[in-house]
Amino acid sequence: MSVKVAFRGTGEEGPAGRSIVIPKAAVRRQDGRDVVLVVHDGRVERRAVTVTATTAGESDIGAGLAAGERIVVDGPGDLADGAAVKEINP
Repeated sequence: MSVKVAFRGTGEEGPAGRSIVIPKAAVRRQDGRDVVLVVHDGRVERRAVTVTATTAGESDIGAGLAAGERIVVDGPGDLADGAAVKEINP
């Protein structure tokens, strides 16, 4: 199993104040909420987020994610909360 992890996260001023811009592919819809899979200590943590805007390839996150956190961008659909992951540099 492999996942692609993003290291990008910038604080930018948006309509709702500070936001984080991440790849749109990193945002998943689960249980009626937008979530992002955050990598912490080699494990995946499901985190609810607030998407304030979306463009063709990016989503602005207004709440639920901090700048610099590592997220899963492209991983299996069944990647579960608490699953162990290993970062692979392209």
